[in-house]
Amino acid sequence: RGLGSSACRAGEDSWLKSLFVRKVDPRKDAHSNLLAKRETSSLYKLQFHNVKPECLEAYNKLCQEVLPKIHEEKHYPCALVGTWNTWYGEQDQAVHLWRYEGGYPALNEVMSKLRQNKEFIEFRKERGNMLLSRKNQLLLEFSFWNEPVPRDGPNIYELRSYQLRPGTMIEWGNYWARAIRFRQDSNEAVGGFFSQIGQLYMVHHLWAYKDLQTREDIRNAAWHKPGWDELVYYTVPLIQEMESRIMIPLKISPLQ
Repeated sequence: RGLGSSACRAGEDSWLKSLFVRKVDPRKDAHSNLLAKRETSSLYKLQFHNVKPECLEAYNKLCQEVLPKIHEEKHYPCALVGTWNTWYGEQDQAVHLWRYEGGYPALNEVMSKLRQNKEFIEFRKERGNMLLSRKNQLLLEFSFWNEPVPRDGPNIYELRSYQLRPGTMIEWGNYWARAIRFRQDSNEAVGGFFSQIGQLYMVHHLWAYKDLQTREDIRNAAWHKPGWDELVYYTVPLIQEMESRIMIPLKISPLQ
């Protein structure tokens, strides 16, 4: 009888443990290797600067004087992809997107050289007096998204940022590899990225539109394409938080 009770309790313990064990498919490689573009070794840096409201105009002027010099300097293996002010969303905010051609070694090379650049050191000091806060993330680009290349304007840009549930990045990538096909008709897809350093399990989708009404029309049209609703249905449960910024490019931005 005692042996029977022990066996029963062991069975109950095993059943209870099974409730809290999540069955996952074994992965044989890092998410970054499975999802990122293999033909490039580019690393991206996304910067968010919250500017004192009274300093935004001076901040923009300062950036327009200094950032192109870094972008155009041949000895710096980096490029300014785009630079914007947020129009709708977080106010008095600047957003900068940089590409480092060569990955982490290129990033280290640029940072090392900038620490010796007296003009950039002065720029950072002056800029620091204008900021309330700042943060950045290092990103890789999804293999199935468009490469972000310069484009003519005028356009408005939407940066849609998704905080995913940990462990769902591969699932997200699998769904969006199909979903992106529904959003190519009007050339609105600019780039898609996922975080490596900074806030993790973050995804950023960058879109370009002629204006807000065009944005509304394009997004509504997607719902009339068979299959789009199903992909939205399956990706929404993967999201913890999401945010949309409508942004206006500065004059120096390659994305106009």
